[in-house]
Amino acid sequence: MPDPAKRPPSKSRLPPLNALRAFDAIARHLTVAKAADELNVTPSAVSHQLRTLEAALCVQLFCRNKTRLKLTQHGEALWPSVRSAFQMIAHAAAKLGDPAMVGHLVVSAPEGLSSRVLARHIGEFLSAYPEVRFRLIASNEDKDVYSCAVDLCIRYGSGIWSDRQVRLLTHVELFPVCSPALIDDHRSIRCIDELRHHPLLCEDGSTEWTRWLLGADVPLADFRMCAMGNAHIAMEAAVRGQGVALGNSLLVGDDLAEGRLVRLFERSVPAKHAYYLVCRHETSESPLVAAFTEWILARVRGHG
Repeated sequence: MPDPAKRPPSKSRLPPLNALRAFDAIARHLTVAKAADELNVTPSAVSHQLRTLEAALCVQLFCRNKTRLKLTQHGEALWPSVRSAFQMIAHAAAKLGDPAMVGHLVVSAPEGLSSRVLARHIGEFLSAYPEVRFRLIASNEDKDVYSCAVDLCIRYGSGIWSDRQVRLLTHVELFPVCSPALIDDHRSIRCIDELRHHPLLCEDGSTEWTRWLLGADVPLADFRMCAMGNAHIAMEAAVRGQGVALGNSLLVGDDLAEGRLVRLFERSVPAKHAYYLVCRHETSESPLVAAFTEWILARVRGHG
């Protein structure tokens, strides 16, 4: 038991580090034996370190409660700071081995994914890596896949790009979506046949809509196809109440969740292609590319 009459230690002098480690271990386990196992020393060595610390601080840090130790008021006051300090040291030491997350990162992605996913959520990545200078190119052209100025491409396609590392991002499903306002008017859509009363918004071709309608066993005659150039524009037109689009399950996720679009029928068809991550083999080893890949995989796979 420390002598309270002893002169307290200088406030500018740190207690012995090994004694603080022993105190932290005992405070977590509340037994000397388990603390000794963690520190790989004998119980008597741990007890000695605790006595050394109590003598240095001139306070009692533990009292015995039946078969277990219990922090005293002084121990309760000291432990949070000691625990936090060791955690900070461990975190700093771990970061020394991490690659520096600094520099420029150039990502090329299709217009739909750029505007409906990345533009809405990229702040998550930027907040996690504040030293990264990020640039987004909205494109699905193969020229970016083979450009040395682009670090990573997200592509919607067949998954075949020669001399590049290719990794599946996600498959997608297609299903009809429209604005809630469209189904609230006098031409409400209660069955598939009533789609004839509305423009069916599609890309330059109507292949995907044709697949969906044929799978639903309805005659194709009298459906009004309206080519909008690409799927993203078709979905944006649907948000504005201009017709019914065939929604891509990845791109319409936020719009469905936030009520800008509603799904009309349970039936869906798999998209002809999928989304892939494409980059040069040497770029795949870049810490920035690896970090972005991990983030976008988590974001996209958690999305749908």
